[in-house]
Amino acid sequence: MASNTTTMKRDPYADLPPVPSFDLESSLVAGGETMAIAQRGGTFGGDGQDSSPDLGWSGFPDETQSFIVTMYDPDAPTPSGFWHWAVINIPTSVTSLPAGAGEGDQTLPEGSTHLPNDAGLRRYIGPEPPPGDPHRYFIVVSALDLPEAGVPAAATPALALFQTWANVVARAMLVPIYGAE
Repeated sequence: MASNTTTMKRDPYADLPPVPSFDLESSLVAGGETMAIAQRGGTFGGDGQDSSPDLGWSGFPDETQSFIVTMYDPDAPTPSGFWHWAVINIPTSVTSLPAGAGEGDQTLPEGSTHLPNDAGLRRYIGPEPPPGDPHRYFIVVSALDLPEAGVPAAATPALALFQTWANVVARAMLVPIYGAE
């Protein structure tokens, strides 16, 4: 009989070339802590509100020319995990996103755009893992030495990160959890 519980997989960033880290903070999510209801998913029937967390970052290298923000669940019961959120082409003049910025492109800084997540939506979608199945959510800000990611607006988050991995000069990360209840 199959089990609903997934085994937590490796850190999805562990096999990438190492880069310096910088600071990433949020008043709504914290590493190792359970995500609040507002940041959890409601799209597929969950109790959440699908509101992206506030994020603020600092200490990135001088050669940074843009940022990519993503949220990824490597513990989803699929071979490829689940991309919840991706924003590309954030200019270096922007070092924070307010809560709810993931609602759509109209809530993002000028020039930035959402990529479709694994639900096919161009917005943030919160976690909704099966009850009792804890998952990690890698919220990552990648600093690029490119002014733009150079991928089509219909690209997947995986393609955007594949196309830019050699241009990542630093990375900041928060890893909250959800699903242990």
